Amino acid sequence: MRLMGLDIGEKTIGVALSDPFGWTAQGLRTIRRKGIKSDINEIISIIKEFGVEKVIAGLPKNMNNTIGPTGEKVIAFCEKIKPSINLEIIFQDERLTTVAAEKMLISADVSRKKRKEVIDTVAAVYILQGYLDRVNKS
Repeated sequence: MRLMGLDIGEKTIGVALSDPFGWTAQGLRTIRRKGIKSDINEIISIIKEFGVEKVIAGLPKNMNNTIGPTGEKVIAFCEKIKPSINLEIIFQDERLTTVAAEKMLISADVSRKKRKEVIDTVAAVYILQGYLDRVNKS
């Protein structure tokens, strides 16, 4: 079963996919947000192309485990796309994923410009891999 990980931001959406066995996550691309219809169409296109069966969306939480305004925007976006994609959407805690992605890219000596282009995709990989690791433990 192939899963899709999303790092949903106000300007971009990072996209990652699992391998067909659901063991590892790989970055696919970053969607530049143009409007809800365009965003939904791009996500639907990826779902169809890769046979995605479940969506894992990163949920930004505060350090005290509460959901703030950014988390509420992610939930609202997922509620808007859910009827169109007709797949289960699971929220995965994404605290510090962007920080981890940034540190990894810096340690790999990726330029600041290139980091800006790929950071959301790398964060989506961290979100999806975190979910895969959690469910594959059981």
